Amino acid sequence: MRVGEAYGPGKFGLSFELFPPKTDKSERALYDNLTELMKFEPSYVTCTYGAGGTTRDKTLDVVANVKQRYQVSVAAHLTCVGSTVEQLLDYLRDAQQQGVENIVALRGDPPRGDSEFKPVPGGLSYANELVTLIRREIDQFGIAVAGYPEKHLESATLDLDLQNLKRKVDSGADVVITQLFYDNANFFHFCERANSLGIDVPIVPGILPVTNLAQIKRISSLCGAVLPDSFAADLESAGDDTDAQFEIGVAYAQQQVQELIDAGVPGVHFYVLNKSKATARILRTVVPTV
Repeated sequence: MRVGEAYGPGKFGLSFELFPPKTDKSERALYDNLTELMKFEPSYVTCTYGAGGTTRDKTLDVVANVKQRYQVSVAAHLTCVGSTVEQLLDYLRDAQQQGVENIVALRGDPPRGDSEFKPVPGGLSYANELVTLIRREIDQFGIAVAGYPEKHLESATLDLDLQNLKRKVDSGADVVITQLFYDNANFFHFCERANSLGIDVPIVPGILPVTNLAQIKRISSLCGAVLPDSFAADLESAGDDTDAQFEIGVAYAQQQVQELIDAGVPGVHFYVLNKSKATARILRTVVPTV
């Protein structure tokens, strides 16, 4: 199934994002947790990879294994970082041979130690160029691209960021999956402005339940997501009680996701961090409408 087929009348697209495990123990934990999450019958599962493409082969191993184990559609991430066009095509051909149906096409972050993105000679500079390459060379893939409700950190304004998103969609993207966010008003505003520009593909909210305050502070600082003051205060009030932080974070995510569903989002994409407890708790309480 191509990602675009997960959404539409009578459908609710549920998806989970994994990352490649680094050890045998963490790999076992990944599949234990994913087995629990598969009870919720996701439309597809995606897998990212390390900075600079350091785990690309492992990413393909994970998605191929997930597809075989669970008979679910999968999507492999691909960025422009550190790769020539021919290397990108090699990855796409490998993905095709392993039965991967979809690509999450991203420019990618600069490698650690670099302050700005620089394409390699013979490489690509922007995600819309990657989408164009995929459409031209291996059109069978479904393509998801990233959207940023609070704008990309490198973008001067949200308007410029939305224009970049429109280029990706116009190049052939099927679906927009957003960066994590914690204020639904920002997502709704983002969708309104995107629609006004003629971006008419499904825009799917990306959700990362907060289970640890220190962790989410680190993640949000990297992507520009803002924690609402009242939510941050509730988390701070838990002090070093990680169980209390977990309960507060899950309760907030339950309310956030239900509000999104009630507003008619086409689906929800969970950044599960290779765990299942928080996402499973949320999915047992929210009620998708189709």
